[in-house]
This record gives sequence, structure tokens and C-alpha cells, in this order.
Amino acid sequence: MKQLLDFFNFQQKINYKTEILSGITVALALVPEAVAFALIAGLSPLTGLYAAFVMGLVTSIFGGRPGMISGATGAVAVVIVALAQSHGVEYVFATVVLAGLLQMAAGFLKLGKLIRLVPHPVIFGFVNGLAIIIFMSQLVQFKDPSGDWLTGESLFILLGLVLLTMLIIWGLPRITKAVPASLTAILVIFGIVTFFNIDTKTVGDLASIKGGFPPFHIPDIPISLETLEIIFPYAAIVAGVGLIESLLTLDIVDEITETRGSGNKEAVAQGAANMLSGVFSGMGGCAMIGQSLINTSNGARARLSGIVAAVMLLVFVMFGSGLIEKVPMAALTGLMIMVSIGTFEWASLRTFGKMPKSDLFVMVTVTLVTVFLHNLALAVIIGVIISALVFAWDNAKRIRARKRFDKEGIKHYEIYGPLFFGSVTAFNDKFDVQNDPDEVIIDFAESRVVDMSAIEALNKITERYLKVGKKVHLKHLSPDCRKLLQNAEAIIDVNVMEDPTYKVMVNKV
Repeated sequence: MKQLLDFFNFQQKINYKTEILSGITVALALVPEAVAFALIAGLSPLTGLYAAFVMGLVTSIFGGRPGMISGATGAVAVVIVALAQSHGVEYVFATVVLAGLLQMAAGFLKLGKLIRLVPHPVIFGFVNGLAIIIFMSQLVQFKDPSGDWLTGESLFILLGLVLLTMLIIWGLPRITKAVPASLTAILVIFGIVTFFNIDTKTVGDLASIKGGFPPFHIPDIPISLETLEIIFPYAAIVAGVGLIESLLTLDIVDEITETRGSGNKEAVAQGAANMLSGVFSGMGGCAMIGQSLINTSNGARARLSGIVAAVMLLVFVMFGSGLIEKVPMAALTGLMIMVSIGTFEWASLRTFGKMPKSDLFVMVTVTLVTVFLHNLALAVIIGVIISALVFAWDNAKRIRARKRFDKEGIKHYEIYGPLFFGSVTAFNDKFDVQNDPDEVIIDFAESRVVDMSAIEALNKITERYLKVGKKVHLKHLSPDCRKLLQNAEAIIDVNVMEDPTYKVMVNKV
């Protein structure tokens, strides 16, 4: 029993008041987000709310990061909108189930650690782009139903309420931390609007959130290869987007809380949550950085806050819709603007002129792709690719060859720096095959043969020497390298006691 409790992190010290109040605050913030994302996907508001409940509950209990909040997200909504329009909601449910299976497989295969390949400039760009998106998404509240900007009294009322919300969230923690500032701000604005009967936009103006318990529903689609061909591309993208956003959010929350979550456990939990979301009439989702930051900024660190948030969201839908629909959007808008301000990595602005230009380029590129395409996964992938190419280019320039002759007249090439696909051209240019003596030693004591491109370069350089009747010795190569070289036995002179034992990266078909 103790091992089970340890596995779920249920034995950590819990501040029940903080966790419960923070959970209620998060639930209130989840309502308009879930409704908005469902509408973006062209689905019923309840599909977003049901997804937020199922995703939030399952990941809070089984996830790898206590305190992190999951639910219906815009990243998933923009992926499935085309499928919803072309094939309908049943195919969306099936896609979410399949995406969940793919995410669970990624977790079981321990692919969560791949998030370590994401460089820090990419994370900066991702976070900054997400902060800008959160801020820009709140601007719609300053427009009327026809899409025109508010003017006059309605605009001043909304601005006043939003600014008051932000002031409470900013100022209350400096006075007392007995209650979450976010929840206090929402209740104060709700009280002011109700007491003075102020005419302003409310949650109910978005859509009705009244509903029952999420209905169990097996997706009503044909079980065929043709169906799989339709939903698999969408499922793969949903799974990838969800994992990238969830694992990056986990990394960010880890940094804030100075603790360490489990990426693989989170991947399995996200997959299980999406599977259940698909069979309980939800649109699926992933971790939500905005709500996660609300939760952590309130002081929540345990699983209880996420469980409370999910349960309270369902309570709102089943029993409290009439009350929740009266919550002023100004309060939630002010809350999300403060989240965007807190999300933005202001320290990254001070890195201009101090970080390498390539890192700044990556950070800005990821931010712009995130903001303009609203595709977080694509932004991260582009950032990682650019960073990898920059890294390869920098390392390609580092290969050196020190040349010397020994007493016997044998020429030595002492190689420095990694030999890989990016540096093979520079490596080949180091040798003077025609003018070298009859015997040459190429020493890799200070180098490392990294990949198959490097192996092929070694094969070619030995062939060049053999064609002119000269003997070449390759020293300090690992057994793995010698095995992969075509002419190994004829040309390699090795000292087993000194040779390294690293492996060469090779694609196995």
C-alpha cells in the first residue's frame, strides 16, 4: 500500500486549504477556455467541458507532475477542426482515442526523455509565444458580437473591471496569502457586478454550460482500413502536439517548483486521459500551461488541486451552470492577462546582445511561429531543427589535424574534434595523399567517429591511399568503428589497451 501511495505521490505533505481553493479557482478559469476551444473546433461546448473534466481528473491522479492541469486545449482544437467539419464529431472521438493509444505507447517506450533534446532558447520562445497567444486571445472580450471594438460606457466598464481584477491579483499576495488572489479577484468582481447590477459580458454569453455526467459513448464509425486511413494522420498530430505541449509544460512547472516530474509517466497518463475522453464524449486535450501556472502561483503543489478542479468543473456543469454563467468575463479576462504576464520570460529580453546570435534567432523564430501559426508543436520542431543544424555547423568547423613526422619518416595525422556528417568535407581536405610518404598514421585519440558518414569518410580516405600503393594505419578507433570499416583487417593498426569503446550511430533497417 505504501508503494502504491508513493507511486501516485499521495504521501506528500498537503496544504488542504490551498489545494482546494486553488482547485476551485482553476475550475472557474477552465470553463471559458474549454467552451472557447470546443467552439474553435466546431464542436458543442459540452465536448470541451467533458474533455476538461476527464483529462483533468485522470492526469491529476496518474500523471507524472503533481499540480499540473490538463484539459481541452487550442493546440488540439486547431488540429481536429478540419476533421470535425469533413467527417463529424464521431470521427473526432475515434481520433482522440487513437491519439491516446499512441501517447501511451510513447510513455511505455520511455520516449518522454526526448524532451531533453529541446534547447533552452526553444523553451524561451515557446513560453513567450504562448504568453502572447494567451494575451491576444483575451482581446476578443473587448469586441461586440459583430466583431467591432467596444466603445463608450461598455468599454470603460470592462476595462475598469479587468484592471481591478489585475490589481487584486497583483496586490493581495503582498498583504496576505491566506486565500488565493485569483479566486478572491473573481469573487470580488462577481460581487460588484451583482450588487450594482452592472451590464457586462458573462460566461453565459459565450454558451450554456448546462449538462449532465459525461455520457459513455463508443464512437459510431465503420471499423475498417479506410477509417484508419482517415483518422490516423490526425491522431498522430494530436498525439505529438499533446505530448510536446504537456512535456514542455511539465519542464516549466518543474523549474518553477524546483522539483522533478516524470515525463514518461505523464505521457502514459495523457494517453489514458485522451482515450477516456474519446469514449466519454470529449474532444481530448493536453496539459494547459495557463491553468498550470494559475495553480502553482496559488501555492498548489499536490494532486489534490487538479482533482478538485476537475470535480468542481463537473459540479458546475451538472448543478451550478446557472450561477457560473453569471460570472463576469472581465474577471476571467483579467486573470488570464495576469497569467500571460507571469508566463512571459522577461529575463529572455535581457539576453539580447549577450546570447549567441543563433540562439536569439531560434528564440525569436519559435516565438513568431507560435504566435502567427498557433501551432506549438511545429514551432518547437522548427526550433529544435534550427538548433541542431547550428550545433552541427559549429562542430563541423572544430575538426583539426596536427601533422608531424617521426624518426622513421612516417607521417602522423593527429585528428582533433568530432568526425561526423558535417565535418567529413573538412576532414578529407586535411590529407595530401599524393605527396605523403609510403606510410601514414591517422590517430583518433583526440577525436571521435560519430556516425555512418564518418565511417564512409574513413573508407574513402583509406581507399585513396591504397590506390597509390601507400599504407595507412588508423589508430585509436573503437571496436565498433573497426567492425564497420570495409577494409578493417588490411589497414588498421590498433592498440587494444588504448582504443576507446564507444558506439557509432548507425541506422538499422
